[in-house]
Amino acid sequence: MSGAPPALRFSHVGLFVTDMARMLEFYCDGLGFVVTDQGRLGGALLTFLTREPGEHHQLVLVEGRPAGLPGRIVNQLSFRVDALSDLIAFWHRIRERAPADLVAVTHGNAWSVYFGDPEGNRIEVFADTPWHVSQPVREPLDLESGEAAILAETEAFCRGRPGFRPMAEWRREVAARLADQG
Repeated sequence: MSGAPPALRFSHVGLFVTDMARMLEFYCDGLGFVVTDQGRLGGALLTFLTREPGEHHQLVLVEGRPAGLPGRIVNQLSFRVDALSDLIAFWHRIRERAPADLVAVTHGNAWSVYFGDPEGNRIEVFADTPWHVSQPVREPLDLESGEAAILAETEAFCRGRPGFRPMAEWRREVAARLADQG
């Protein structure tokens, strides 16, 4: 596929942690983040944090880093594109390069493409949906089905999930929680 790739903006980072409670105290009490969601996925506890009401999370803490091990602490690097159409274009472009572990999923609040770079670092490229659902959520996504079908399927999926509401409503709630910290 020729042409320039869709614009990417850095969004968030995920960190593997050994002591979730200690990390939450540091990031929430020390740095002013609020927890936006928390739950288990594949056995690991994930905690999502933000300081910006427009961002579901700027940081995700993932339980599972062995204590005392200096190994891999970064879970992933995540980049946002402006729209679902950009994500679909990106999917076609990156698929040609056959990256490791290429997969498309919906999180309800975002459509994501995950893959490994040439040295195995995990990358996420995503577009926001208009809806919020409690996280974590990870369901397969068919990016070949077309924008209209993806929108309809995602909305139907989200309406059946805990915490469903329009993203604008969720952002107002987070803004109020952040203001209460001040």
